Amino acid sequence: MNELKKYAGQYKKELLESVVPFWMNKSKDSEMGGYFTCLNRKGDVFDTDKFMWLQGREVWLFSMLYNKVENKQEWLDMALHGAEFMKKYGMDEQGNWYFSLTREGKPLVQPYNIFSDCFAAMAFSELYKATGLEEHKQLALNTFNNIQKRQNNTKGLYNKAYPGTRPLKSFSLPMILCNLSLIMEEILGTEQVNKAIQPLIKEVMEVFYDEESGLILENVTPEGKFSDSFEGRLLNPGHTNESMWFMMDLAVRNNDRALIDRCIEILLRSIEKGWDKKYGGIFYFLDVKGHPVQQLEWDQKLWWVHIETLISLAKGYQLTGNEACKNWFETIHEYTWAHFKDPEYPEWFGYLNRQGEPLLELKGGKWKGCFHVPRGLHEIWRILE
Repeated sequence: MNELKKYAGQYKKELLESVVPFWMNKSKDSEMGGYFTCLNRKGDVFDTDKFMWLQGREVWLFSMLYNKVENKQEWLDMALHGAEFMKKYGMDEQGNWYFSLTREGKPLVQPYNIFSDCFAAMAFSELYKATGLEEHKQLALNTFNNIQKRQNNTKGLYNKAYPGTRPLKSFSLPMILCNLSLIMEEILGTEQVNKAIQPLIKEVMEVFYDEESGLILENVTPEGKFSDSFEGRLLNPGHTNESMWFMMDLAVRNNDRALIDRCIEILLRSIEKGWDKKYGGIFYFLDVKGHPVQQLEWDQKLWWVHIETLISLAKGYQLTGNEACKNWFETIHEYTWAHFKDPEYPEWFGYLNRQGEPLLELKGGKWKGCFHVPRGLHEIWRILE
């Protein structure tokens, strides 16, 4: 008996009756195309800049709902609306996706950030599953190939680090490629995905894994060694916890029970380390040696950290029946619904102070869009059901 099943309806209702209608009604720019993501507490637009990685995330989200929940034309239309804007304005001549544009689609910030590309590839591959249009497939493939080319120097000429002194590689790219490869399997083909995921699993579970602490580091040297520096000591519990459900998905695909168990071990250790014993909630950043971190927002509680952790715990419990996963799920579920869900207006707060009070009342901005909350609600509803 899945003891967490009682929560399934709560997640489903929140997704379909509150969060999805919020983005449907508030984020569409009917005049200029694409989506507004800078939305205040009530959902009014407070800034009109368009961030390509958030445009891609929203195209993916509405395509995914169409593909996995119900073939609702309005969801597909919403996805196509964003995709048209992306296609028209989103890339430079080399096919790199800009970081941000003006409302009309003029480039504002150069394509320094490979995550715009990752979410564009994700968007167009999910959209292709809905439309079957060759154009969508081609855009996804071209972007994926571009990511492969850029993955060893993701920022290219926009990299501000001095070359060669302290080269570090970051955890976020291999982590995201694990998820992206699975989403794109239909386009890439099973053989290519098989080839891609083994080295990625090794990166996530071994290269960035720190033997001494049993935790996952945000940055390591190119050889996979520890760097005793601000960046090298950095822990991001949210990233670790999110990556563990990506890993579990790969483990299920490969029928690898040992990998599932290892994911749960790391997940539980990461939650123990990241949990704020005084006020509850999971810290944003920590230092593996307990030193002060350079990020001044280290003690904030962020929406995505908590919802991604809940996905991993639900999956871990579903796959193994691990009691610690169930207990932590209930603890973090209570915290999340008590603090992030806005009791008056739809959608969730993104940023809380250490005490758990909203720091910013926005529902979307430069970093928060139509992604983690609806994706998380959908994943958890499906797992628990």
